[in-house]
Parts: sequence; structure tokens; C-alpha cells
Amino acid sequence: MSEASEAGRPREALDSLLDLLDLERIEQDIFRGRSQPSVVPRVFGGQVAAQALVAAGRTVPEDRLAHSLHSYFLRPGDPGAPIVYTVDRIRDGRSFTTRRVVAVQHGQPIFHLSASFQTYEEGLEHQAPMPDSPDPETLPTAAETLPTYADSFWEPGVLERLLEARAAVDLRYVDAPPVASVGEPREPRSQVWFRTNGKLDDFTDDPLLHVCLATYVSDMTLLDSVLLAHGRGGWAVGDVVGASLDHAMWFHRPFRADEWLLYDQESPSASGGRGLGQARIYTREGQLAITVIQEGVVRIPR
Repeated sequence: MSEASEAGRPREALDSLLDLLDLERIEQDIFRGRSQPSVVPRVFGGQVAAQALVAAGRTVPEDRLAHSLHSYFLRPGDPGAPIVYTVDRIRDGRSFTTRRVVAVQHGQPIFHLSASFQTYEEGLEHQAPMPDSPDPETLPTAAETLPTYADSFWEPGVLERLLEARAAVDLRYVDAPPVASVGEPREPRSQVWFRTNGKLDDFTDDPLLHVCLATYVSDMTLLDSVLLAHGRGGWAVGDVVGASLDHAMWFHRPFRADEWLLYDQESPSASGGRGLGQARIYTREGQLAITVIQEGVVRIPR
């Protein structure tokens, strides 16, 4: 493959992701989405969360910005079937708007999301300081890092599917990913820098899209810190079985998904076959943009 075609692949992947988030409206508050190929035989959780937030946002006035979401993953999604998103207009207040979204496949709910939107207001300001982290430009991309551990994946096709699924995002590990330290427990903390693999100049004035793209990426690495604490490499290595259970995000300040964001992640607890990840996402300039919390199933295979 020529260098030109290789260079075009990330942009093509980003355009495909943007198309994936452009849901089809089939009724006033009913939308239909499709899925892209997944690394595992189920719909990627970040995709269904992002699409559900798109559906909610399209029923809200443009001057109201998403400030939080709370969601539950109920059933594994079928990547070969369309997903229908039904929006309930729970509340339209003077400052806040609340929406509830249910994602359905084959007649059953697979995902539930509640999202809240707010008009812009001035108010008190403070934030947790941004932790130290190297400049993202000095770090290798995940597409450069992960192939060095190809022998650790449980089958040859996993690496290729993983890189293809993440091609729309430029994701860079600050430290080695969990697959690099199987059998060697580390501090339950990890950092990655990320941005879309291409500029979003046509969407400069669409804050909902940037929020939905960050939601999409937020499900990629959040439980890595759980794995690091126990020297586990993850599902791709085959030493754990896992799935997202719930996912919550708070959007504090404006940001752009096509500019560098630091995803600072840690795990305060794992028990009962579940692991908890919590994280803060900062802009390159040090502004705290997002807080994320997720619990997932993390089981040792029998």
C-alpha cells in the first residue's frame, strides 16, 4: 500500500465515525443508528453511549449544552443489527433540560442513558490541578506501540481488529499498556493522550459533536487501571473477561475533540467480579474538561 493511501486511512476512519454518529431520524423523538465492526462480537460501549447522547442532544435547543450523562449497559449489542434510540423528554426547565434514551435491538433494551443539558451561566470557578504528563507529541501512537506486543494477544487477528477499531483516534499511552506487563502488578493508574485523527473544522460550532466524540473515546481505556493493579493484560490477552456495566460523565468546560486531551485514569477498587475506574480529562492548556466514572465486569476466566 502506498504512503499516500496509508496517510488517508485515519481520515477515512474519522469520516466513517462521524457518519456513524449522524443518526437517522425516523420519528420526532426516535432515531436509528448502525454499528461499525467491533473488536469483540458485540457493539462497542463507547459507540452506543455516544449515539444515545447524539439522540438526546437532537431534541434539545442548541443553546443548552450537555453537562452530564449517566448510563447502564444492559445487554450485549448485536453489531450486525440497527439500533433504535427512543428519547423521552423528561423535563424542559428554565435552565436545565433532561432527556432519557433507551437503545433497543431485537425488541429488547440494550442500553439506557439519562442526560442533562444546561444554558450557559456564570458562576464560581475552581478545579483540580492537571497532573504532570509528557508532551503528547513526544509519545508514540498506539498504532506504533501495540504491534510491539503482538505475540501477547490471544490470536493473530486481535491486534489488527483493535487498531482498525481505533483508527479514527490518535491515542498515545504515557506508560506501557496493560498488555506489556502481564504478571507484574503496577500502580492502578494510567494516562493516555487522545484527539481525533483529523481536524473537525466543519464542526467548529457544534459542541455536541465534540462531547459525543469524547464519550466515544472514554470507554476505550478506562478499566486499564484495574488490570494494571493485578498484572492482567486484558481480554485481548485472554487473562480476564470483562464488559462495561455503567458509565457516567460530567462535562465541566468547553473543549475540542480534535485537540489534545489528557485522560488521567485510576482505579480505587475492585471486588465481587467488578472493577471501578475513575478519571479526569484535561485540555492541553490544563483546564479540567470532563470527569468520568465507570464500573465494569472484570472476571478471571475459569
